[in-house]
Amino acid sequence: MSEQLLTQLREGAQDLELDLGESQLAQLMEFQSLLQKWNKVYNLTSVRDPQEMLTHHLLDSLAAVKPLQRHLAAMPAGQREKLLDVGSGGGLPGVVFAICCPDLDVSCVDTVAKKAAFINQAAAALRLPNLHGIHARVETLTQKFDVVSCRAFASLIDFTTWSRQALADHAVWLAMKGKQTDDEQAALGADVEVFHVEQLVVPGLDADRCIVWMRPKS
Repeated sequence: MSEQLLTQLREGAQDLELDLGESQLAQLMEFQSLLQKWNKVYNLTSVRDPQEMLTHHLLDSLAAVKPLQRHLAAMPAGQREKLLDVGSGGGLPGVVFAICCPDLDVSCVDTVAKKAAFINQAAAALRLPNLHGIHARVETLTQKFDVVSCRAFASLIDFTTWSRQALADHAVWLAMKGKQTDDEQAALGADVEVFHVEQLVVPGLDADRCIVWMRPKS
């Protein structure tokens, strides 16, 4: 089964035009195994089936990697170093970002202590020095980040309001959403600008996915 999942993961990454090495693919599979193992005790995700976990979690998160890499490449050096993943839960997409973008320092913040502990355990097990779990409310963080991301975490207005003080001056929000967000965008304050809505296609998953890219209005 694991060999079949690895093949599907490899093909999915190719479909997404991701240049991932075999070691990164192995890390992604090991991350899924860790997620399954810890899920039995910590209830990190409602998805239990390995096949479903691959499509709904790994490949779903991988679909956002290329857009993230494209954005980082367009930023000046020194302004593309730190990403905060808000309400990261079991580390999606934060752990996937850390594996696929080894030069990016990724912090996953969650209000649930056991979920932050899982991230730190994953960082050690997967040998990812660029991955950190933080047990805190995002509103209380004082560190600044170049990109602040979330995946199916909260409404756009709540996400941007709660995490605003974590944004560096040049930073952007990357919100992964599963459906049309017109109503949520309309509810945003006048101080937040949606500058791009990017449609995503997830290999093996017939569902609407997009990234809502936002930044503070100066």
